[in-house]
Amino acid sequence: MSKLVPPHGGKGLVCALLEGQALEDEIKKAEGLKKVEISSRAKGDLIMMGIGGFSPLDGFMDKANWKSVCEKMLLTDGTFWPVPVTLDISAEDAAEIKPGQEIALVRNGALLATMKVDEIYEMTEEDKKFECELVFKGQGEDSQKFWDVAPSDHPGVKMVLAQKPFNVAGKVKVVSQGEFPEKFAGTYMTPAQLREQLDARGWKTVAALQLRNPMHRSHEYLAKLAVEVCDGVVIHSLVGNLKPGDIPAEVRIKCINTLVDKYFVKEHVIQAGYPLDMRYAGPREALLHATFRQNYGINRQIIGRDHAGVGDFYGMFEAQEIFDKIPQPADPGKRLLCEPLKIDWTFYCTKCDGMASMRTCPHGKEDRVILSGTKLRKFLSEGQPIPDHFGRNEVLDILREYYSGLTEKVEIKMQHAASGPAE
Repeated sequence: MSKLVPPHGGKGLVCALLEGQALEDEIKKAEGLKKVEISSRAKGDLIMMGIGGFSPLDGFMDKANWKSVCEKMLLTDGTFWPVPVTLDISAEDAAEIKPGQEIALVRNGALLATMKVDEIYEMTEEDKKFECELVFKGQGEDSQKFWDVAPSDHPGVKMVLAQKPFNVAGKVKVVSQGEFPEKFAGTYMTPAQLREQLDARGWKTVAALQLRNPMHRSHEYLAKLAVEVCDGVVIHSLVGNLKPGDIPAEVRIKCINTLVDKYFVKEHVIQAGYPLDMRYAGPREALLHATFRQNYGINRQIIGRDHAGVGDFYGMFEAQEIFDKIPQPADPGKRLLCEPLKIDWTFYCTKCDGMASMRTCPHGKEDRVILSGTKLRKFLSEGQPIPDHFGRNEVLDILREYYSGLTEKVEIKMQHAASGPAE
């Protein structure tokens, strides 16, 4: 009997991925359907619906659900859901599609799914701005001047504003997980696969460490804190698309493998990957991470400084605070059951002679090595020396090798807060 938290939504794992004869039949049928090219973000969302990562979703949202999620963080049936999951299409495609019609969804020509169309609805510029303000606007310095800064500097906002003018909604039948199972073999896992591993270890209380940056000493410390208070930790890496200048998944996974091999007790850690693109939605994305991780069998989400943030759009601990403000549906199955594991700003303190946080270290800023993924990427991209205790030497060697092979380098913008917490 599994001890793990149940999947989100109260319906078990809702998987739209077809198998066997049904899969073969759907692929054959798709040959005669209108083909609609989808974005990289939609591809990741689609695969998550296929494997049950987005349970209880079984398709892209209609306008009523889109609006309800933006405004209330609830689906129209009262289930908690923090970010819209929509599929944008061109005006030309919208003119050729009717409700009730079946269409084929492709990415770069490769078939991923079919959809039974329920609704086609326009997304005006005002609709897009409505979504951006509710989903991406935070309490940080950049959000005080949101519309002056976000259209050029916030990758999530840029993505929404660049969406095609219509959305199409409907239930999907997924026929492919794309390149992920082969490209990231041994790391990429479906919720059912990860749950099987967690059950085999007899775990009940499981924490997740969200990673989109290479794993530095602060990440390592967060993971080890979670191991101390849980049965184990899942180092859960995003293997979908990132913004320019971020480090690709293959390199990050190699770094994590090295760290786990040399610095962790393997019985208490699992490395896994999931197929989404980053939205950089800060607090709302922290909630999305917790929501889909519940489907993976995880009931504690590590939330540190500026989780899933970008620039200075969000307060440093806004992603922790939002968990205290979310709706709590009467039906427990519709609530978010994955809770935050809130951890203060962490750093290496030379006087403490070890990793510490604002809650445990009484010393001054001059004694602290402030750690951040952005800071590390900036040092590496500019060939600057890495301060002592910033990362493990074995990991830094892998990263230096990656950066030495780059022919084009992207300027890394530093957050104001990356210099450290206020005294």
